[in-house]
Amino acid sequence: MAALDRRPIKSRSLAVFQRLAAWLSRTFVTPNQISVASIGFAALGILGLLVVPGWPGLVLCALGIQLRLLCNLIDGLVAVEGGKRSPVGDLYNEVPDRIADAALLVALGYATGLDWLGWLAALLAVLTAYVRVLGGALGLSQDFRGPQAKSHRMAVMTGACLIGAILTPWGWELHALTVALIVITTGSTWTCGARLSAISALLHQQARE
Repeated sequence: MAALDRRPIKSRSLAVFQRLAAWLSRTFVTPNQISVASIGFAALGILGLLVVPGWPGLVLCALGIQLRLLCNLIDGLVAVEGGKRSPVGDLYNEVPDRIADAALLVALGYATGLDWLGWLAALLAVLTAYVRVLGGALGLSQDFRGPQAKSHRMAVMTGACLIGAILTPWGWELHALTVALIVITTGSTWTCGARLSAISALLHQQARE
């Protein structure tokens, strides 16, 4: 990570993550490697969702998502607080995120039998990030608002996997996953609109000043 605005994450200040980042900073591991590792954990989640049957697969998917988010948290801590910034850190911070987001949401679509909705959710996830970065490119602070920013999307998907795991004995797990996919798609659409509206308002305000 380098010059891009940092996503406000409360857990960044937790001692356990600070200690983990401090330990990694003393090793050969780089922030960019941690960022790329997030794709691997996303793949683990996809494996659980599409290949491993029953509740173990759903739990594995939830675990993969959370480990992916942990990478997203730790890479910045190692880069900034650990003093391991890289000239290409912003690229590694953004590109693996977009790949992991899209892949997980497409997999969620196929898992529910609504593959088209999964692809739409993935497109909207990338669009929310594009709008955020566009605001930064226009000289504004990057807008991380929800209701379905990255952390929110992954929280919904994680929750759906865990609820689905509980509902597996009754064969209702797909209901939980489908509701999550609809919530993510609808919320991401709203988020894109909210961010664009905020950017527009700020640009008009600048023009009047």
